[in-house]
Amino acid sequence: MSNTRVAILVALALVVAAAVWTKMPIGSNPGSVTGPVQSPPSSPTAAAQPAAPTPAPAPSAPPTATADAPPAAPATPTPSVSTAAPSAPAAQAPAAAQTPATPPANQSTPAAEAPPSAPAVPSVQTSDSFGEQQTLTARKVVILKGSATWDNAFETLVGSLKTLSGFLDKQGIKPAGSSLIVYTSTDDSGFTYQAEIPVDQDPKNLARGMSIGTSPEGPTLKFVHRGSYDNMDNTYEAITNHLDEKKQEAKDTFIEEYVTDPLTTTEDKLVINVFVPLK
Repeated sequence: MSNTRVAILVALALVVAAAVWTKMPIGSNPGSVTGPVQSPPSSPTAAAQPAAPTPAPAPSAPPTATADAPPAAPATPTPSVSTAAPSAPAAQAPAAAQTPATPPANQSTPAAEAPPSAPAVPSVQTSDSFGEQQTLTARKVVILKGSATWDNAFETLVGSLKTLSGFLDKQGIKPAGSSLIVYTSTDDSGFTYQAEIPVDQDPKNLARGMSIGTSPEGPTLKFVHRGSYDNMDNTYEAITNHLDEKKQEAKDTFIEEYVTDPLTTTEDKLVINVFVPLK
């Protein structure tokens, strides 16, 4: 029974102590209560004051530092590396682009070589005379007369010039000028002509149909034909138009001077001066 009482007394003492502890801050006994009363309030106050400034900055600073550090560290190297890397390729890219640009410049050399060959043909033709007045001087010639149809005109003319040339070769006489064909008459079916080769000396023992004479002389109009004999019709048509336009009257004869030798020159390379005697 005594133990029970002791327990009750202890319990009461604790209740009283608790009540006293609670009411002490308001009491007038600061001496005894100051230690216990002020220490609890001071410890919450002190805990509150350091907790706000000291602990808060400490944890917040590390997270901020740690959080900022990683982005800052990658950010700094990354731009610097990327800047250097792009600049190097960028500088190399133009160099590579300039390298291919050079070959096209070199390829322009063949193109420059082509024009010289092309102008060669027109330049010669533009220098040709067409309707130029020229006075012919008579020359000594060996003559072979003949006739032909328009269908076999060129072959017949070349045959006559070949006969004359062969005859002079046997005589050891060199031509003194270009071969001539003098048309003495023409009609729709054919024409008559004289094949003539200028010479400086009289040949001996003339063959049948040959004679010595002089080439035509006097005022003429000079025209130039280039190319095949088959295209001579176009040249003579242009000559007729020129005479009509200039109101000039021509004789019934006309002369062809073979600047290129028809015996050795292909037909499409022929150069023939056409002389139209004027009345």
